[in-house]
Amino acid sequence: HLGGWYDIFLRGTIDNYLGLSAGRRGPVRMVIGPWVHGGNGRTYAGDVEFGPQSAIAGFDVEYHLRWFDHYLKGVPNGVDSDPAVRLFVMGGGDGAKTTTGKLSHGGTWIDGSDWPLPGTSFTRFYLHGDGTLSRTAPGAAGGATTFTFDPSHPVPTLGGNVSARVKDGAYDQRERPDFPGSRPPYLPLKSRRDVLVFETAPLSEDVRVIGPIEVQLHASTTGVDTDFTAKLVDVHPPSADYPGGFDLNITDAIQRMSYRASRTTRSLVTPGQVYTLRIRPFPTANVFKKGHRIRLDISSSNFPRFDVNPNTGEPLGLERRRKVVDNTVYHSAARPSHVVLPIVHVR
Repeated sequence: HLGGWYDIFLRGTIDNYLGLSAGRRGPVRMVIGPWVHGGNGRTYAGDVEFGPQSAIAGFDVEYHLRWFDHYLKGVPNGVDSDPAVRLFVMGGGDGAKTTTGKLSHGGTWIDGSDWPLPGTSFTRFYLHGDGTLSRTAPGAAGGATTFTFDPSHPVPTLGGNVSARVKDGAYDQRERPDFPGSRPPYLPLKSRRDVLVFETAPLSEDVRVIGPIEVQLHASTTGVDTDFTAKLVDVHPPSADYPGGFDLNITDAIQRMSYRASRTTRSLVTPGQVYTLRIRPFPTANVFKKGHRIRLDISSSNFPRFDVNPNTGEPLGLERRRKVVDNTVYHSAARPSHVVLPIVHVR
């Protein structure tokens, strides 16, 4: 099973591996690199470079033949001794700009016996009212943060696990002319009033996040339906090549409130009522380097990757109106919104 951290089909790749591994009817292998769909022979995704070691040499022919030569012809080439899981962990590079104009993020391959990796520590990072993200749970007076979501002005998609019709891969999260929906003066997404930013202090040591991600939001809206998005970002500090830093998108996802309980059954919400939402970004593998920040952006749109919710409750795709709503995220002891990160410690 071959996939990439910025591949639109990554979820299916991992689910297929897990399902077939559980059957134990034969050898099952999974390889995931820092690629977009079909980018297995490249060393980059979007505007980010991962180094020559990130590409699979001879992927189109030799790599496949090695597998089939062994399992169809019995050639003793060692493929049966390959690890069950082989992952490219992004990050660790110097953050400089390469000669091709890409951010040098770096990375390395690791092997594992299972997914998630044995010994993974699933750690909660809590959202706080002052915009911080930390392992400390919020207090009773943690409160809530409200933003206004206007479906006529959605947050533009800047990379990620999207199809080739929209730029996929890793990009600095700043609007620019070649991304649909961006507008002058092309500011960072974090400057938008409808994007809530929660980030850690500069990290005192490297943090390796490898595995599935889950965001749990306690949220409400003044409408009868709306969306909530979550995006994990690796914040590179300012440098000579990037004076404003580089906000690198790692993974993201969306949850429509009216489909909070089921993907097949729609149930509109009661305005002002607080609901618990589970948002599942695609899994990832990234080293948040010492001096960087781990950031979680919360909003209500990511267009054109996802269609924009008109917030009216009308039949989807047939709406005739759009409604501006106020959406609220709660972050108190009673309603501790958080993201669960799979941390793997170096031994």
